[in-house]
Amino acid sequence: MSWLQREVPASALVVAIDPGKAFNRVWLATGDGPVGDPVSLAVLRDGVDELQRLIEASGVGGVPVIALEETGGLHRAWAAELERRWPGSLRLFAPSQTTAARGQLGTRRFKTDDRDCAALIWLARQGAGRPAEPQTVDAMLAAVRHRAQLVDARSRLQQHLHDHLNGLCPGLSAPAGHGRALKLEGPTGQAVLACAAAFAGRPPSKRSLQARALGRVTDTTAEFWTGRWKRLLTPPADAELRAARLRRGLDRWRDLQADIDAAERQLELLLAQTDGQVLTTLPGVAVIRAAAFCAHTLPVERWPTPEHLYSATGLAPATYQSSTINRRGSISRQGLAEHRNALMGIAWGLSQNSPAFRARDRELRARGFQPIQARVALARHACRLCWRLLHTQQPYDDQRYAAARRRGR
Repeated sequence: MSWLQREVPASALVVAIDPGKAFNRVWLATGDGPVGDPVSLAVLRDGVDELQRLIEASGVGGVPVIALEETGGLHRAWAAELERRWPGSLRLFAPSQTTAARGQLGTRRFKTDDRDCAALIWLARQGAGRPAEPQTVDAMLAAVRHRAQLVDARSRLQQHLHDHLNGLCPGLSAPAGHGRALKLEGPTGQAVLACAAAFAGRPPSKRSLQARALGRVTDTTAEFWTGRWKRLLTPPADAELRAARLRRGLDRWRDLQADIDAAERQLELLLAQTDGQVLTTLPGVAVIRAAAFCAHTLPVERWPTPEHLYSATGLAPATYQSSTINRRGSISRQGLAEHRNALMGIAWGLSQNSPAFRARDRELRARGFQPIQARVALARHACRLCWRLLHTQQPYDDQRYAAARRRGR
């Protein structure tokens, strides 16, 4: 990583790329100024071939330094191909870095593709940027985000299913705190939805309810729901139409659940190919939480200390210092919210399943910390622990961790 911290020699060729949907804006420059005019290259293979021709025709020897802005998913295809053709030459920059660099150059409020390229060249000359992720980590990040989108879609669909069920069978599903809530993801919830769709809101028998369950539904549970069903008001006049909508919604929910299961199997395979597999030894941290955190953290060599990693998640407190004034604010929220949420998820799992972290959580609560404040504090310790495990590749031992904590390490 030391090469990223050194300024680029003036004799080196710097290639700045501002990605677009159909065309990428490209600048070539050395310390003496631009090499040729800025060009727009197609995002297809022809564009990369033309870029290679321009680099070879520039007459600048050595390996070029390629600065590429991370713009959503638009940069990914070129990033993979550029890393394949010029290994180790690619540097990635967040849009916020480009904006800050434009401010340093006096063009913050005048955004154009060419000005963004100029800012990228300015940043690359100073040795800024980060290398491209290994292919396995990049694939894991794509799988993590894909699963998150599916889970979000499932949550919205579950709200629609509850709405359909309450319209078809008024009062059957009570909110939490007002009776027995119906969990749609469980065997009982699936059986109730299937019966509501099959009988257009009319109450089923206990045998029918149990027959449509995808898992085990006890006699007591079946009797509760069928007994409650019989006390409901009459289904609405358009019950058949509502039942048809509910049936299609239930089919979509099951398809989404199958997609989520497939995504989780992919994450399990991808995580096993990285150093992040060691995080699954943490209590309460299985494949999903470990993969979500590692997708934004690996390779761990990017972070010289655990404090650098913690600060990158945005959970470190913001600070303000001027002369004799020294203030600490709330969390900085810099970096990606996905990274921050993944670390908070690990802290939550540890606080529920690790004796050492449970004890630490109780101490924080006794000192007057609110639940969210205690979890943020635990996240700092979890971050240091994860950083150490990723470096040493030694499985977690709760007793060893508790002993190290008593020693003040």
